[in-house]
Amino acid sequence: MLKEKAGETAGKIWNALNGTEGMPAKQLKKATKLVDKDLYLGLGWLLREDKINAEEVEGDWFISLK
Repeated sequence: MLKEKAGETAGKIWNALNGTEGMPAKQLKKATKLVDKDLYLGLGWLLREDKINAEEVEGDWFISLK
């Protein structure tokens, strides 16, 4: 069940980032309407699959597609 949720959440994040140069995690959270734990679950999935870049910029994570 959690694995399915992680995959669905990763899809929401991917769709929000697709066509952009990336965005801060706070903006991504608003764009996807995800709570923190779900956002980070999806980000972990995408990081594990090497689909996104994540770097800390000014105290927030900046996320972009590879």
